[in-house]
Parts: sequence; C-alpha cells; structure tokens
Amino acid sequence: MSRVPLKERLGRGVLLLDGAMGTQLIARGIKVGECSDYLNVESPDIVMTVHRAYSKAGSEAVITNTFGANRYALNRHSYGEYVTEINLTGARLARQAVGEEKYVLGDIGPSGDFLEPVGSLKAHELRDAFAVQAEALKEGGVDGFIIETMTALDEAEVAIGAVKLVADGLPVLASMSFDKAGADFKTMMGVDIASAVERIVSLRVDAVGFNCGTVTLDEYVELAGEFVAAVKGTGREVSVFAEPNAGKPELIDGKAVYRVTPDEFAAAAEQILRAGVSIIGGCCGTGPAHIEAVVQLFMD
Repeated sequence: MSRVPLKERLGRGVLLLDGAMGTQLIARGIKVGECSDYLNVESPDIVMTVHRAYSKAGSEAVITNTFGANRYALNRHSYGEYVTEINLTGARLARQAVGEEKYVLGDIGPSGDFLEPVGSLKAHELRDAFAVQAEALKEGGVDGFIIETMTALDEAEVAIGAVKLVADGLPVLASMSFDKAGADFKTMMGVDIASAVERIVSLRVDAVGFNCGTVTLDEYVELAGEFVAAVKGTGREVSVFAEPNAGKPELIDGKAVYRVTPDEFAAAAEQILRAGVSIIGGCCGTGPAHIEAVVQLFMD
C-alpha cells in the first residue's frame, strides 16, 4: 500500500510511534554510557533489530537512532567528525528496517549544554550544528523530524529554527521534558506548560508534545490534560504528541529500573489519547511489548 505524506497523515487519526531506543540497545548488550548513536556505523544490525521489533509490534512510525548525534554530544565521545555519517546512516537503517510503507522520523535531541549566558553555547553555532544534523537526516530519507527532550526554551527555539531551515516542508514535531514541581509541571530549566506550548506553537511546528521526565503514569495522564488545554488556548490547529516513560524509574544498584508493565502502560496511553493527544509512543523503559499493548487498544 502507498502511504500519504506524513504531514497529511498527522491529521488522520491516532499515529503510533515506537518506544525507547537506548534501553532496548542496553537490553541487547550495549554498555551504559557507550555512544549509542555510533552504533549506526559500528553495529548497524543491532539498531535494525530494534527498529524491526517496533515495526512488528505495530508502530506506524519509527524514530532514528540519532538522539545524541549533534556535534556537541558526539564530541563528548570523540565522534564529532562523524556527524553526517551517523545521521545519514541512521536514517537509512530505519528506512531499510521498516520499508517504504511506514514512516521514519529523524531524531534530534539537546546538545547537553546551555546557551549563553547560562552556558557556553553561541546561538549561531548551535543552529549550525542542528542544521548539519537535520540535513544529513533529510538526505537519508526521513519523512519528518522529531525534536525531543528539550528543557530550555531558547535551545528548543534554535533547534526548531535550524530544522525548519532545511526541512523543505517536511513536518517538524517538538517536545519538552517535564517533571512534577509541587502542583505544577516544569522542565529542569523551570519552563512551565503554558510557556512551552505558546512559544513552540508560535514557531509553526506540525506537532507539539512532551516526552521523558520523571513522573508517574497517573501524572503523565494529568500532564496530557493540561498540555492539550494549553494548546487549545493558543487558538491554533496543531497536533499534540506524547512519549511517556514506562513510569517513574527506580534507582537500583545505580541503574534506572522501569517496572510498568505493557498493560499498565496501555491503560495510561488510552487515557492520554482520550485527553486529546493524537500521536503517541514511548520513551525510557518502554519496548515493543508496550507498543504492542497499545495496538490492542485499537483492536478491542
């Protein structure tokens, strides 16, 4: 079957993304702290097994293994010179794994530093870094871009601007990561839901959302309701997406452990969708079984 362009698909009912990449790679023997993005070049078969597992579970769109593949993040592993190769290969691996009938989203995560004056990053240099990454992903054949786990609005704005500069009309999704701060939800940098939504939506993204964070499943449901309300409050038509973790992690022997079962995750996903979210997947701790459980929601 032939698929419609992703930008058009976003307005046609629920779109199911995939789940975590990092924890799935660790489950396949990759060491914690290793540069998972370089696996696109070094161990492509492992990356493809994850993409294929999600595709088999029912994901309609998979996300490239390029979350940390900007030059700043890669430089910490001494792989900065491989930005183009890692992103280009990551996009091609995802496409090869799922074929032409499913969508591939090019993943772009934060730099790991902060813009001046809080940090050392200069806006124009960061913009160039994100643009180089996005250009390679586009050349690799992605259907759109997903900017994830942002905590600072200025970096999110730079990333969105850089990606839109090279996207050639491909859709751009952008999300921030929230924690519970008293009765409210805020990012690590103190950005609240209303501020995040207003600013990101004003940049004319195709979808705005939330992912990751350290909250419980019940809190993700609460966050979804507040997030959708904030989007409606802007008066603009934009899709909302969510990628919850498999609940709040527990630290055991220095490792983050996620105990939420696939059925528990699916039950929360159902409530999140009812709140008005139209694009859903999973973040840390989720796997193909969690996605497959969500698929069952549409079959019952």
